[in-house]
Amino acid sequence: MANDAEHSTATRYIWDVPARLFHWLLAALVITGWILGEFGPFIKTWHFYCGYAIGCLVVLRILRGLFGTPPHSFGSFIYGSRATLDYARSIFERAPSNWPGHNPLGGLSVIALLAVLAVQVSTGLFADDDILNKGPLAIYASTGLRSTLTAIHEINSKIILALVALHVGVVLFYLFWKRENLIKAMITGHKQVRK
Repeated sequence: MANDAEHSTATRYIWDVPARLFHWLLAALVITGWILGEFGPFIKTWHFYCGYAIGCLVVLRILRGLFGTPPHSFGSFIYGSRATLDYARSIFERAPSNWPGHNPLGGLSVIALLAVLAVQVSTGLFADDDILNKGPLAIYASTGLRSTLTAIHEINSKIILALVALHVGVVLFYLFWKRENLIKAMITGHKQVRK
């Protein structure tokens, strides 16, 4: 759905405090966890703590998605293929979309990020670097399974990094190309939306 002169807009309070805290805390934990996982310290206790916190946030977000109210419920931003394709066709129009909440592509992004973060936390619980660092459930898995889950954990971290980079890129695209400041909306909670 492209925005044009025919559509009037209004500023509405879309993102409540829990949603905004979740977003920025998750971003900080993912970045911190990745840095600690890649660059140390050698004993990854703080990396594990970040993983536990991310796991808690993902569970809370899934619960809110299942039982929360719009625009936070999954049902309010998971659209069918037709709506998603229609939105994708209009994405390069040089006008704000003024979508109330997550647009169809943004909704898919939320699901993708939650999925890869769930995989990352789950595999991290069983990860084993064969030196000092073992996830808390590694002792319950065979050597082969630990090795497989550790490899998935490593590969998945790159997928997370790619999705985070895509997310930041899209937010900047909206800011500079579509003239829609999603960063401000995620700070204040207020967003310009179609009436």
